[in-house]
Amino acid sequence: MARRRLGFWRRLVVMLVKPVLTGWTRRTWTGMEHIPATGGAIIVANHLSHADPVVIGHYLYDAGRWPSFLAKASVFRVPVVGYIISRCQQIPVERGSVDAARSLDTLVTAVKDGSSVIIYPEGTTTKEPALWPMRGKTGAARLALITGAPVIPVVMDGPQAMFDPRTGKVGVKARIPVRVHAGPAIDLTRWAGAAPTRHTLDSMTEAIMLHLRDMLAEMRGVTDPPPLWAPPRQRKETPAAGEPVVPNGDQA
Repeated sequence: MARRRLGFWRRLVVMLVKPVLTGWTRRTWTGMEHIPATGGAIIVANHLSHADPVVIGHYLYDAGRWPSFLAKASVFRVPVVGYIISRCQQIPVERGSVDAARSLDTLVTAVKDGSSVIIYPEGTTTKEPALWPMRGKTGAARLALITGAPVIPVVMDGPQAMFDPRTGKVGVKARIPVRVHAGPAIDLTRWAGAAPTRHTLDSMTEAIMLHLRDMLAEMRGVTDPPPLWAPPRQRKETPAAGEPVVPNGDQA
């Protein structure tokens, strides 16, 4: 990414954010050679903390790519803020099944236009007690099937010391160690050209999440990582007489 092509708003964000992160973290960046220099890419990452986006954004910027995150479309309608994030090439996503197709079209366009799109397949910070990856949602798999773009796995450890979602504690010390590593594109060729059935998407998503789990285990020096975690099912309450039964939604 040529620095002179950043434009005013992106350059301003870099000037404001990067010095803070440089003093706040002690970084170990590895695997940057696996980040494509140009062209659309789907960056899939584990999600430990609310500090993850600034860490992986810093990493991708140092690797020569501009990070494009998904943000709720409503944020783009906020005066000033919406204008800035739009100018910084962030991607609006509508929440809810009604607008899911439109959101997917937006993502497809961004990837085909050459953006490096960051997706957390878990959809939220992991709730696994030791911060191992959970089972993922199928959005990244669906996007990969449609675009054929490389799916680049990125794992990190350390952002939880900047903000620990389990306790709500913010790390105030300088030079907090953070590690980020990118691997080669995940081999998803066995599903190339497949119809986006639920079975196909679930299988692709499991392959992606197991890949991220195993990379994180290697980073942590763990030889026997736990299975992909899923939150325990909540007991369904029996509706009272006359109370309508509402089926649970199944969002990818």
